Amino acid sequence: MIIDAHAHLLPGRFPGDAPSGLPRMEPIPGSRDRLLVFDQLRFRARDAFFDAERRIEEMDRSGVDAEVLSPMPPLLRYDLPPADGLALARHVNAYTAELLAHAPERLHGLGMVPLQDPDAATAELAGFRELGLAGVEIASNILGRSIGDERFLPFFREAERLGLAVFVHAMPAPMDRLPPAAMGTYVVGIEGMFAAASMILGGTAAACPELRISFSHAAGGFAMMLPRAAYFWGGAWNEGPPDPARAVMPDDGPSPLELARRFYYDSMVFDHRTIRYLIELLGADRLLVGSDFPAMLREEPIARTLREMGLEDADWRAISSVNALRWLGRDTRG
Repeated sequence: MIIDAHAHLLPGRFPGDAPSGLPRMEPIPGSRDRLLVFDQLRFRARDAFFDAERRIEEMDRSGVDAEVLSPMPPLLRYDLPPADGLALARHVNAYTAELLAHAPERLHGLGMVPLQDPDAATAELAGFRELGLAGVEIASNILGRSIGDERFLPFFREAERLGLAVFVHAMPAPMDRLPPAAMGTYVVGIEGMFAAASMILGGTAAACPELRISFSHAAGGFAMMLPRAAYFWGGAWNEGPPDPARAVMPDDGPSPLELARRFYYDSMVFDHRTIRYLIELLGADRLLVGSDFPAMLREEPIARTLREMGLEDADWRAISSVNALRWLGRDTRG
């Protein structure tokens, strides 16, 4: 069984009477595709984004048994007025519920919330289970503020209490140190690292030990800096016994590596060498299959790189499906 834990959706329609600042979907003559118009954004959306039957056809063609659908990241617009952000989130969540109803055994869904208003976002989580949503997608920063900031701790505590999965999708923050061409490549890696690190450094990971949280694209460069963080914490090379005399920033709490091994990471890192490092450092029980479909083309068949790595059967089964089910809070038997 293979579960694609990083796949996106777009609603096929938006309310015609929505405020002018909210998105709309425009038909494209002679095509089943539609054009997403959202301020300056113009994005041609394939029908698999919003049509459940086409989605299932694409899954069958690629060998995908189930998908975890999350909103296309440009919808995570925290610069909207809170009321507009809430209206947008509720529309997207309701549309997601419609898609899930077409094939509930194969489609799992994540909703969205207006985190520009943390109180409203936290309150909105209460209705997710009724909609059939397994969790929530958030961006890696909220208007440039780290998700590990203490103002968002009540939100994560509520997600933990409700047993909802959290998916953190790397999104650019205001930055002028790299050219715009880096927004989809280097900046995504940097943002993933910042987000995961902030959950540890801000105390949220320690405060929410049962929180099931996943990071897109393996949280960028996060795994590469963890051994250094562990050395600063405990003073040991190669994850040996702590040596307080060498520790630069000693801490009697859990080590950064212990906290990082509570997170999940999708393995869409484009190279088997990186996947092997992630397995060795974080564990095969922490990785998920991901594709970014249909925003990006899947490997054909799905998870081809993983399939070709000669993984132990237990590791392959964990990464291909069991970890995703655990992250979602679903039954892993069978």
